[in-house]
Amino acid sequence: MTALRRILMSACFGVGLSLALAPVSASADTVRIYVTNSAGDSVHVIDPATNKVVQTFRGPEAMHGVAFAPDGSRVYISNEENSTLDVFERKSGKLIKQVPLSNRPNNIAVAKDGRIVVGIARGDGALDIIDPVSLTLKKSIPVHGRLHNVYVTPDQKYVITGSIRESLLTAIDLSTEQVAWETKLSGGVRPMTIETNPDGSTKRVFAQLSDLNGFAVVDFAQKKEVARIELPKPKAEFETDAGRNSAPSHGIGVTPDMKTLWVTSIPNNAVFVYSLDDLKQVGEVALPALKMPGHEAISSVANWVTFTPDSKTIYVSNAGMRSVTAIDVPSMKVKAVVRVGEVPKRINTLVIPGGPNASSSSNRRASLH
Repeated sequence: MTALRRILMSACFGVGLSLALAPVSASADTVRIYVTNSAGDSVHVIDPATNKVVQTFRGPEAMHGVAFAPDGSRVYISNEENSTLDVFERKSGKLIKQVPLSNRPNNIAVAKDGRIVVGIARGDGALDIIDPVSLTLKKSIPVHGRLHNVYVTPDQKYVITGSIRESLLTAIDLSTEQVAWETKLSGGVRPMTIETNPDGSTKRVFAQLSDLNGFAVVDFAQKKEVARIELPKPKAEFETDAGRNSAPSHGIGVTPDMKTLWVTSIPNNAVFVYSLDDLKQVGEVALPALKMPGHEAISSVANWVTFTPDSKTIYVSNAGMRSVTAIDVPSMKVKAVVRVGEVPKRINTLVIPGGPNASSSSNRRASLH
């Protein structure tokens, strides 16, 4: 453990975190933000109507991705320690089953038909597909390179995967469960997000790459990179662990209304906002920094992002500050900082139709970024 990490662990609970409340528009649906704490064994659940933690349950000590059953009844978490997909009952937070995987997992996603797809980050790499009824490994699809992130396209036709070691973006056809195509990028493929066409088909994929403080733009139809955007240079120096240098920009998401693209930056300790139509920067939101005697301002280490389904709030996991930042999308202002567990990273949105005790096959999920 680095000296800086020890400082962060001892100091973060003493930081005066703003807990200003901003309600989400009233709806019969209930929205919850799930955060896995990668250096702990807890999952925190935030109510965006109050920006308070309303549920905490225990998970594995090496949690990675988090996703949900289409009816909202289950929470799925990838377990790096045991190489399993851990299945939890949503209401109680109790572990139902641990599904053995082909190797150590990374990120996960869920199709509308219930299939769980798991990126395998060890061995030769693969995409594991879990049957939602039997909760067993149905198929392991070989790919060229260990997988870091996986996403189901909004039209449910493909799984998009990224490999850091091989710098590959791979599309897998969900109907055939076979690799459809792959494209080589200039660096390890890290978090991604998807823009759709008016008919719901995939238009562009925005991919963050190793050693790039910015993102690449991949045209899905052309199957190739068509643009590269670098974020502005930092205006101030922020202290952080040296190991963060290989992934300076490590969180990205398109608002559900398909109007803006939000991109996190660890060296800038900020989130940058781009208009989706022309990819012009339209805003920058500074994130909280930790100030300690004898140190430069310490970065919050912004990681993954997720949105409320009304596109009004974005949540950013602060891996270096045991917290999640809630930002008002229209005003681009921080409205709350919510304390969670140790080194929060993966974050996702669950929408429960009819309230927290209801389950329905029409459950909608915001994408994990």
